[in-house]
Amino acid sequence: MVRKKSLWLLGALSIVLILIFVFWGLSSSNWEYFLSLRLPKVIALVITGVAIAFSTLLFQTLTNNRILTPSLLGLDSLYMLVQTLVVFILGSTSLILINNKINFFISVGLMLIFSSLLFKALFKKDTSNIMFFLLFGLILGTFFQSLTTFMQMMMDPNEFLHIQDRMFASFNHVNTEILLIAFIVISALVLFSIKYFKLWDILSLGRDHSINLGVDYHKTIRNMVAIVAILVSVSTALVGPITFLGLLVVNLAREFLKTYEHKYLFIGSSLISIVALLGGQLLIERVFNFSTPISVVINLIGGVYFLYLLLKENVA
Repeated sequence: MVRKKSLWLLGALSIVLILIFVFWGLSSSNWEYFLSLRLPKVIALVITGVAIAFSTLLFQTLTNNRILTPSLLGLDSLYMLVQTLVVFILGSTSLILINNKINFFISVGLMLIFSSLLFKALFKKDTSNIMFFLLFGLILGTFFQSLTTFMQMMMDPNEFLHIQDRMFASFNHVNTEILLIAFIVISALVLFSIKYFKLWDILSLGRDHSINLGVDYHKTIRNMVAIVAILVSVSTALVGPITFLGLLVVNLAREFLKTYEHKYLFIGSSLISIVALLGGQLLIERVFNFSTPISVVINLIGGVYFLYLLLKENVA
């Protein structure tokens, strides 16, 4: 009962923030213009919040570790490498960079191909060494990041400005065509995943216990990695990388709800993520006057919370 009340409270807070975000400052003379800008932005915030929260929740379940995030797969670094490579080779006037739809499909496609090849290369038929998989992903992510930095240092400063815009998550210019595609993909994944929530509850007990209870561990891990890869790819290609948001909201949901059940953790972490993004965007627009990207604020808070979790686990 307390858990459901907590979720209702988070839901009510999310709705209040959405209403404030959409209707703040509207008048009879400007409502049509502002709504055309704010509604796509709100939808993008909600979609991104759900995708990041869900992907981090699944990632922590399959790794059985509360302080890991999907960024270890190297998909964020690959996204920046693709954007930098396009400008470095083709220039900032390239159709791939200018056309958001083409850029979206190429970025998502390459990230999915990368994660699929990484999984097939490291996971044999009868073994599922998830830690080796994560370590290899971390190494490749570092390599991609180093290669990206190298090309950016050799790039013309005017060309680099186009890359700099994509280095941080932004909700200020949302492409409605991409938004519709992202909404369909993420909604389909959530609906597909609902039936597996109880299975993932068992998986959170650990590899050995899951196998003893009859779980097809390799197949389950494979499906979870695929879902995480799609969620991270779509959300990153939609708004850009946000490293610590998932870590922050999922751990807050665990502390707030005091449960292991994925059906509650998914709803709770998604709502907290929506509240964080909406609240952060309101601060960026109304207090800081767009002087800093929202990802900088979230990563600062998330980074501090990450250090707190490390110190807490070390003491324990």
